[in-house]
Amino acid sequence: MSNPWNDRLPVRVEVGGVEYGIRSDYRAILDICAALSDPELDGQERAAVALEIFYPDLENMPPEHYEDALRQCMWFINGGADETPEKKSPRLVDWEQDFRHIVAPINRVTGREIRAEEYIHWWTFLAAYYEIGDCTFAQVVRIRDHKARGKALDKTDQEWYNRNRQLVDFKRKYTEQENAVLDKWLR
Repeated sequence: MSNPWNDRLPVRVEVGGVEYGIRSDYRAILDICAALSDPELDGQERAAVALEIFYPDLENMPPEHYEDALRQCMWFINGGADETPEKKSPRLVDWEQDFRHIVAPINRVTGREIRAEEYIHWWTFLAAYYEIGDCTFAQVVRIRDHKARGKALDKTDQEWYNRNRQLVDFKRKYTEQENAVLDKWLR
């Protein structure tokens, strides 16, 4: 049994008994998260894009190992956690929409401008994310959580929400077809 404090940051995973290199930089994982929430893609297409981004040598992997490869990808994205939550939690973060509000507190935690770094391992990014503490983004997530669970906001939170709805409310992502219809209506 390995000790978690001795574990190295993984840059390879085992799939079907073979080790494969992975794209472990936080930017690649955020690209995967964006693909997983893309309304243009169905479930199979989302999985294919995630694998394509995550495994630089995917073409060398037998297709029968893709299911295991996807499981390893999700394990990595979850920070090495094998367990999946028994009860589905409400969605509180949209990595694309929220990144500009996440980056400043992560910079504060890490003591550097992460966007200027050539490489930051996803687990390092994730660890910093978990430690961001009190900030605008934490306020956004707290209000999203209250709203998702049907909890009333106190007067101060309600006022903050009314002034900052554009930060709190998830923006609807439309398919190309929906955008075309909207464009026709708005002309």
